[in-house]
Amino acid sequence: MVILAKKNYQKVFLYWLISLIVLLILMIIIGGLTRLTDSGLSITKWDLFRGILWPKDINEWQYFFSLYKEIPQFKLLNPNMTLNEFKVIYFWEWFHRILGRAIGLFFLIPFIYFFYKKAFTKEYNFKLFLIFTLILFQGFVGWYMVKSGLVNDVTVSHYRLASHLFLAFVILSSLIWILFNHHFDSNKKFFNNYKKSLSIQFLVFLIFLQIIFGAFVSGLDAGKIYQTWPLMNDTFFPNDVLIYNLNDFFNFDQRSLVQFFHRIFAYLIFLIIAFIGYEFYKNKSKSLYKPYIYVLIFVLFQIFLGVLTLISNLNIYIASLHQISSILLTIASLHLYHRSIN
Repeated sequence: MVILAKKNYQKVFLYWLISLIVLLILMIIIGGLTRLTDSGLSITKWDLFRGILWPKDINEWQYFFSLYKEIPQFKLLNPNMTLNEFKVIYFWEWFHRILGRAIGLFFLIPFIYFFYKKAFTKEYNFKLFLIFTLILFQGFVGWYMVKSGLVNDVTVSHYRLASHLFLAFVILSSLIWILFNHHFDSNKKFFNNYKKSLSIQFLVFLIFLQIIFGAFVSGLDAGKIYQTWPLMNDTFFPNDVLIYNLNDFFNFDQRSLVQFFHRIFAYLIFLIIAFIGYEFYKNKSKSLYKPYIYVLIFVLFQIFLGVLTLISNLNIYIASLHQISSILLTIASLHLYHRSIN
């Protein structure tokens, strides 16, 4: 037993871990829909305890609606919004926040119990405590993100949005890695010098980088321009981007440039996966064929959904499926990475 110091907690730990992962996946999906429905700025205050319940009567609804009317998003984008329309975006953000609180409590209470019972090894006591710290920090990052859209902008900072999403994937990936270690009764390190898995490590890095650029695209509404594929209108590189020096290639405030990078990383990820498949075939790594096929299927599905999202003018259902597919691709790539480490 690598993770658990006491074998009799094995089943309940597994159920707890899987439940946490499911809740985190749901949290990422709801967060994506909150962004797609432009609901993230509907609650302009952060009340950790008072914000647990939604408004109970018309007076409270009018109060929260009046707070929303004070921010630029209402004044510039939604000046004709009705109270009933406000309730829709309010509940998206409210559910996102209440789910975050639920995840924190669902992690903390069982962890305290396991810690008291000395169920974990010292190594995993520390690792799980670190994950809980990241969950708490994620709440702060979420509010820091919301604050960026309350004063001068009609939406949140795409950099803060990317940080929020990236941290969510870090927490999710950490729990999934622990789940794999538990399932295979191993203690494989995520960061290692195992040379045979370097190409898969690079793949995982690219997928996380692509998640960041996906958040940039979402935060800047960059998917609303150049809704053509494979070219960006009639050119490979967007013709409205001006490049005068090397630094201009890293100006991620330019919507067209951000969408270009998001496309390029998708192609690069596919090429890396094809190369990994060639390596497996050449080395006859038959034990990795099945996890590799899952990665290949999910990346093809992800690219297909990405193109469909563009040409459908950001259909909300397709865009949400695109994000869900990124979660599945991440899990599949982590599974392949874990299995590749001897």
